[in-house]
Amino acid sequence: MNLLKSVSLILCLMIVGCSSQDEKPADTAAVVPAAAKIDKAWLDEYEPRLREALKDSRFELERRDHLLVITAPVDSSFNPDRPGMLLPVTLGPITRVAKLVEKDNKTAVIVLGHADSTGSDKINRTISRERAGAVAAIFRLSGLKHDRLRIRGLGADKPRAANDSKEGRALNRRVEMLLTPQSTLLATVAEYNDPTVETTQVAVAKVSETEKK
Repeated sequence: MNLLKSVSLILCLMIVGCSSQDEKPADTAAVVPAAAKIDKAWLDEYEPRLREALKDSRFELERRDHLLVITAPVDSSFNPDRPGMLLPVTLGPITRVAKLVEKDNKTAVIVLGHADSTGSDKINRTISRERAGAVAAIFRLSGLKHDRLRIRGLGADKPRAANDSKEGRALNRRVEMLLTPQSTLLATVAEYNDPTVETTQVAVAKVSETEKK
């Protein structure tokens, strides 16, 4: 009987010991989910390739969480007389980025147009969307479809600087190209949806349903 108790005690201690050894790695894995590891690997792979593609251009490259963001300043990227027309000097770097993304169907692009606060909200949104569309057109020519490419014209909603100076307004006039894993495209683009547009769409849908009844 005593022997049986001793064997049971030894087995119990072994099990507890094994559990204790396994707890630390298991907890570490829980803190860093698999998706985060994949995102980091993706970022590490893409960042140097993008820097090479943008070399000698006036575009900026920034790493944010799970995104790589390329910023094109409007004043050095677009025709001042035709707000939605890209300058020839910008075509090379954007095309190189588009070609890079084209070969990888696991990567998606969100193009965001931004304006300063000069002018009406409607005009700012229209101009910012036209600029985003001009950049997105190059990605479309490289073969990106809707499942990997989205555009938004945000107007003056997300400034980088105060609009009370010439320098601040120049910083706010920009187009951003957000590169993200295709698997996170919908979640990422949802952060930039216009709530006014969504509310209008819901209202129209409700009216349509009422009319059917």
